Amino acid sequence: MKRTLIRLATLMLLAFSGFALASPINDSRALQGVEQGKGVFLIDFADPKKTAFYLDIIKGTHAGMLRQGVKPDFVIVYIGPTVRFLTTAPDGELELEHGDSLQAIASHVQALNDLGVRHEVCAVATRVFNVDNATILPGMQLVGDGFISLIGWQTQGYKLVPLF
Repeated sequence: MKRTLIRLATLMLLAFSGFALASPINDSRALQGVEQGKGVFLIDFADPKKTAFYLDIIKGTHAGMLRQGVKPDFVIVYIGPTVRFLTTAPDGELELEHGDSLQAIASHVQALNDLGVRHEVCAVATRVFNVDNATILPGMQLVGDGFISLIGWQTQGYKLVPLF
């Protein structure tokens, strides 16, 4: 009798945990009534691997919004040392140590471009980090000041997504 009760209790726990796992994981509460998701992502990393990782995450966020019936409208603003990773002519040491990550960044930038994501690169940062503006990856727009760009996009209703 005791074994039967234990087996029954175990079966009930398994059944209820199955229901919990079967319920979809989504963002329906946050997206209730939302038709378009306007986001401006601020990227300021000193690590190319981390930059590549978060660009891939942004692609996933774009796909997740589409999957949930929301039209994504994204802008990515790159400031600080990150601009060193956004060039077709990285310095030799950076290329040698992080070539795979730099290739992943270029690939993610192209994929995000294909999705309609706008990329803005801060000219203040390119000047500070000695990046030739003529070598910025294809599909990226140079802006005078990344902070001004952020203020402008937020004033237009884009929600800031800071990445750090």
